[in-house]
Amino acid sequence: MAEIKIEKKKRIWPWIVAILLIFALVYYVFLRDNATQSGNNMEIENTIDTDTVN
Repeated sequence: MAEIKIEKKKRIWPWIVAILLIFALVYYVFLRDNATQSGNNMEIENTIDTDTVN
């Protein structure tokens, strides 16, 4: 009799979760940092404008 090799299906869910975590990390490091810096620059500009009034 011939042997029939049965291969288990590979799960794709761990890969999907890993990719989502990587995207979340990239968003947190790069995109969120830029938004915070833009807000801080705006506040600095406003305080400089009000302090220079004669």
